[in-house]
Amino acid sequence: MPQCLQRWTFAVSASRPPASTLPPWLRSGLGFASQVSRVQQIVKQRQIHTICEEGRCPNRGECYARGTATFLLMGPTCTRSCAFCQVDKGHAPLPLDPTEPDRVAEAVETLGLQYVVLTAVARDDRPDQGATQFAATMQAITQRCPQTQIEVLTPDFWGGEPDRDRAEQAQADRLAVVLAEQPACFNHNLETVERLQGQVRRGARYDRSLRLLALAKQQAPMIPTKSGLMLGLGETQAEVIETMQALRQVGCDRLTLGQYLQPSLAHLPVQRYWTPAEFEELGAIARDLGFQQVRSGPLVRSSYHADSSQD
Repeated sequence: MPQCLQRWTFAVSASRPPASTLPPWLRSGLGFASQVSRVQQIVKQRQIHTICEEGRCPNRGECYARGTATFLLMGPTCTRSCAFCQVDKGHAPLPLDPTEPDRVAEAVETLGLQYVVLTAVARDDRPDQGATQFAATMQAITQRCPQTQIEVLTPDFWGGEPDRDRAEQAQADRLAVVLAEQPACFNHNLETVERLQGQVRRGARYDRSLRLLALAKQQAPMIPTKSGLMLGLGETQAEVIETMQALRQVGCDRLTLGQYLQPSLAHLPVQRYWTPAEFEELGAIARDLGFQQVRSGPLVRSSYHADSSQD
């Protein structure tokens, strides 16, 4: 079997407090050391960033044992300062590396990946917010591994324009650059309910994110759209359901629900650990609302089992 046809999947971003503070259902395994070492070595050799490491994903032991990772494009420094995220923040990140798309594509080929998830830091310093880097990386992967499907998990592509009309047009134009490469799925996370947006997602807004998902469905109706929520930041079940309804109203097809874990004392504290039974109940409600694919559980992250079309 060619390398590009071997079946692998990607895990996604999250954070992890000390294991001693966690309920038992949030303690994940470490995986097999040899396989963990192989993935880390390939990534390190190519100077590629992964959200698995940058975001301290609680699933990374399991996923590395399966030979998986999620690529974090455009460097390790984000221009926004979201209060939940472990990724480094800064107003002057490094310039984009023109060799990054080829290095990521080479890693995809070496690991023999069939389904790839590409995410990125927010790059508000870039005129196109990084849209062309997404497109270039998708092109490079497709050239090396034409059978590999690619999911994108993007920032909101908002900013840098003097008035709202021009900002909305710029957002639509940047999105179009990404969708022109025909990703297998377009993912953009709301992260939390509307009431908590300002506290949790500094620099982002609920309405802008919903607009981006609506635009994606308008521009490319055949491409599935997806979003994710973290629970445990102080939201109520009613607010979670209201947010799921808002996502369905803009045509969002897929949903992930997972537990927020505090990366450090400098980040937002966990207000509540939702139980597996509560996640199960929310997952059932999401399916009743019409989501085509739902992943709901304490350790679920945005790209958890992203390559599987069935629950």
